[in-house]
Amino acid sequence: MRKIKIRFYTIADYEDEELWLRRQHQNGWKLVKMTSPCFYTFESCEPEDVVYRLDYKNGEQTEEYLQMLRDFGWEYFFHLFGWLYFRKPASAAKTEGEEELFSDNASRVEMAEHVTRTRLIPLMVIFLCCVIPNLINAMNGVMGRLSTFFGFFFGVMFGIYLYMIIHSGIKLNRIRAKYKD
Repeated sequence: MRKIKIRFYTIADYEDEELWLRRQHQNGWKLVKMTSPCFYTFESCEPEDVVYRLDYKNGEQTEEYLQMLRDFGWEYFFHLFGWLYFRKPASAAKTEGEEELFSDNASRVEMAEHVTRTRLIPLMVIFLCCVIPNLINAMNGVMGRLSTFFGFFFGVMFGIYLYMIIHSGIKLNRIRAKYKD
């Protein structure tokens, strides 16, 4: 049996997503597929405590990297928008650190910085170069008869982008601070 759940996470909510996926598996639903932007396909399974971890490589992962994680018991099963999805049974972790994908805090900080460089900054550029100028043009009537429609559309985009930038910026800074040595 399969089911689809809709859930939205920003680029900075990956730790929350890991916990949510773990709870789904504990409740007998194993993630089998994700369809952008927010559709999760689950398959019925035996309830089990399975640890989910995400890593952000943005196409930079190598077969050696994936093999190293397989050697440590991680199942690589999916990728989406640069995010790699891994899981392994919690029972396979003999020590506390074996439930973690990263062996040190510096790696966690580097991932948060990589997400900032390759996702958050481009998001801010789009916001500054596309959304704001088009919102201003629509509000000034530059877009003719469709100015009201485009004003509404770019107003909504302005709100979404502003929320995502502020939320993600604050959360990524907190993640960096949490793992800084």
